[in-house]
Amino acid sequence: MENPPEKTPAAWESTPSWLLTQTAHHAHRLVADGFSSVRARGYHYRLLATLEESGPASQAELGRRSGIHVSDMVATVNELSDRRLVERALDPSDRRRNIVSLTAAGRRQLRVLEERLARTQEELLAPLAPEERQVLTGLLARLLEHHDRRSGASGEARS
Repeated sequence: MENPPEKTPAAWESTPSWLLTQTAHHAHRLVADGFSSVRARGYHYRLLATLEESGPASQAELGRRSGIHVSDMVATVNELSDRRLVERALDPSDRRRNIVSLTAAGRRQLRVLEERLARTQEELLAPLAPEERQVLTGLLARLLEHHDRRSGASGEARS
Protein backbone atom coordinates (compact mmCIF):
# COMPACT_ATOMS: atom_id res chain seq x y z
CA MET A 1 0.00 0.00 0.00
CA GLU A 2 1.32 3.38 -1.00
CA ASN A 3 1.60 6.25 1.46
CA PRO A 4 -0.62 9.16 0.47
CA PRO A 5 1.35 12.19 -0.68
CA GLU A 6 2.07 14.70 2.06
CA LYS A 7 -0.16 17.73 1.89
CA THR A 8 1.72 20.79 0.82
CA PRO A 9 0.83 23.60 3.23
CA ALA A 10 -0.98 26.55 1.75
CA ALA A 11 1.16 29.66 1.50
CA TRP A 12 -0.86 31.43 4.19
CA GLU A 13 -0.12 28.64 6.71
CA SER A 14 3.44 29.89 7.02
CA THR A 15 2.59 33.56 7.54
CA PRO A 16 3.35 35.03 10.97
CA SER A 17 -0.24 36.22 11.41
CA TRP A 18 -1.61 32.70 10.81
CA LEU A 19 0.97 31.10 13.11
CA LEU A 20 0.32 33.65 15.87
CA THR A 21 -3.44 33.23 15.58
CA GLN A 22 -3.30 29.43 15.70
CA THR A 23 -0.86 29.47 18.62
CA ALA A 24 -3.05 32.01 20.42
CA HIS A 25 -6.02 29.65 20.09
CA HIS A 26 -4.00 26.87 21.72
CA ALA A 27 -2.73 29.22 24.44
CA HIS A 28 -6.24 30.46 25.22
CA ARG A 29 -7.59 26.90 25.44
CA LEU A 30 -4.75 25.76 27.70
CA VAL A 31 -5.17 28.71 30.07
CA ALA A 32 -8.97 28.43 30.11
CA ASP A 33 -8.79 24.69 30.81
CA GLY A 34 -6.18 25.18 33.55
CA PHE A 35 -8.19 27.88 35.29
CA SER A 36 -11.53 26.09 34.89
CA SER A 37 -10.08 23.05 36.64
CA VAL A 38 -10.02 25.22 39.80
CA ARG A 39 -13.33 27.02 39.11
CA ALA A 40 -11.71 30.18 37.76
CA ARG A 41 -11.42 32.29 34.64
CA GLY A 42 -8.73 34.54 33.23
CA TYR A 43 -10.51 37.63 34.54
CA HIS A 44 -10.43 36.16 38.04
CA TYR A 45 -6.67 35.78 37.85
CA ARG A 46 -6.18 39.26 36.42
CA LEU A 47 -8.33 40.90 39.08
CA LEU A 48 -6.78 39.01 42.00
CA ALA A 49 -3.25 39.70 40.71
CA THR A 50 -4.06 43.39 40.21
CA LEU A 51 -5.40 43.69 43.75
CA GLU A 52 -2.30 42.02 45.16
CA GLU A 53 0.05 44.22 43.14
CA SER A 54 -1.79 47.54 43.48
CA GLY A 55 -3.95 47.23 46.58
CA PRO A 56 -7.64 48.00 47.13
CA ALA A 57 -9.37 50.20 44.58
CA SER A 58 -12.71 51.12 43.09
CA GLN A 59 -14.12 48.88 40.37
CA ALA A 60 -13.44 51.60 37.78
CA GLU A 61 -9.82 51.93 38.89
CA LEU A 62 -9.40 48.15 38.90
CA GLY A 63 -10.73 48.09 35.35
CA ARG A 64 -8.09 50.59 34.28
CA ARG A 65 -5.31 48.75 36.13
CA SER A 66 -6.24 45.27 34.90
CA GLY A 67 -7.52 46.10 31.42
CA ILE A 68 -10.87 44.48 32.24
CA HIS A 69 -13.71 46.42 30.64
CA VAL A 70 -16.17 47.97 33.09
CA SER A 71 -19.02 45.82 31.73
CA ASP A 72 -17.05 42.67 32.65
CA MET A 73 -15.70 44.07 35.91
CA VAL A 74 -19.02 44.02 37.77
CA ALA A 75 -19.65 40.35 36.97
CA THR A 76 -16.06 39.42 37.85
CA VAL A 77 -16.20 41.22 41.21
CA ASN A 78 -19.60 39.63 41.92
CA GLU A 79 -18.25 36.14 41.20
CA LEU A 80 -15.17 36.66 43.37
CA SER A 81 -17.17 38.31 46.14
CA ASP A 82 -19.65 35.40 46.21
CA ARG A 83 -16.68 33.09 46.81
CA ARG A 84 -15.27 35.46 49.45
CA LEU A 85 -12.08 35.98 47.45
CA VAL A 86 -12.59 39.76 47.44
CA GLU A 87 -14.52 42.13 49.68
CA ARG A 88 -16.48 45.22 48.75
CA ALA A 89 -16.84 48.16 51.09
CA LEU A 90 -18.32 51.61 50.56
CA ASP A 91 -15.72 54.24 49.83
CA PRO A 92 -15.82 56.63 52.81
CA SER A 93 -14.97 59.57 50.52
CA ASP A 94 -17.69 58.74 47.98
CA ARG A 95 -20.50 56.49 49.23
CA ARG A 96 -21.68 55.87 45.64
CA ARG A 97 -18.50 53.91 45.00
CA ASN A 98 -17.27 50.53 46.26
CA ILE A 99 -13.70 49.75 47.18
CA VAL A 100 -12.66 46.18 46.38
CA SER A 101 -9.94 44.45 48.37
CA LEU A 102 -8.30 41.04 48.35
CA THR A 103 -9.11 38.58 51.14
CA ALA A 104 -6.83 35.91 52.61
CA ALA A 105 -8.83 33.31 50.67
CA GLY A 106 -8.27 35.42 47.55
CA ARG A 107 -4.51 35.36 48.13
CA ARG A 108 -4.61 31.58 48.48
CA GLN A 109 -6.64 31.29 45.28
CA LEU A 110 -4.17 33.56 43.50
CA ARG A 111 -1.33 31.20 44.46
CA VAL A 112 -3.32 28.29 42.99
CA LEU A 113 -3.98 30.25 39.79
CA GLU A 114 -0.32 31.26 39.49
CA GLU A 115 0.66 27.60 39.75
CA ARG A 116 -1.91 26.64 37.08
CA LEU A 117 -0.70 29.44 34.83
CA ALA A 118 2.93 28.32 35.23
CA ARG A 119 1.93 24.77 34.22
CA THR A 120 0.06 26.16 31.24
CA GLN A 121 3.07 28.18 30.12
CA GLU A 122 5.23 25.09 30.46
CA GLU A 123 2.82 23.06 28.34
CA LEU A 124 2.49 25.79 25.71
CA LEU A 125 6.23 26.33 25.38
CA ALA A 126 7.31 22.69 25.85
CA PRO A 127 9.08 22.35 22.49
CA LEU A 128 11.26 25.41 23.15
CA ALA A 129 14.52 25.61 25.09
CA PRO A 130 14.65 28.16 27.95
CA GLU A 131 16.63 30.63 25.82
CA GLU A 132 14.13 30.29 22.97
CA ARG A 133 11.27 30.96 25.38
CA GLN A 134 12.92 34.18 26.49
CA VAL A 135 13.51 35.29 22.92
CA LEU A 136 9.93 34.47 21.89
CA THR A 137 8.47 36.28 24.90
CA GLY A 138 10.63 39.32 24.22
CA LEU A 139 9.64 39.43 20.55
CA LEU A 140 5.94 39.04 21.33
CA ALA A 141 6.14 41.79 23.96
CA ARG A 142 7.85 44.08 21.45
CA LEU A 143 5.20 43.42 18.80
CA LEU A 144 2.37 44.01 21.27
CA GLU A 145 3.91 47.21 22.60
CA HIS A 146 4.39 48.53 19.08
CA HIS A 147 0.81 47.84 18.01
CA ASP A 148 -0.71 49.03 21.30
CA ARG A 149 1.21 52.28 20.97
CA ARG A 150 0.08 52.74 17.36
CA SER A 151 -3.56 52.00 18.14
CA GLY A 152 -3.66 53.72 21.51
CA ALA A 153 -4.90 50.44 23.04
CA SER A 154 -4.93 50.10 26.79
CA GLY A 155 -5.23 46.33 26.91
CA GLU A 156 -8.98 46.23 27.59
CA ALA A 157 -9.65 43.97 24.63
CA ARG A 158 -7.29 41.27 25.91
CA SER A 159 -8.91 38.72 28.19
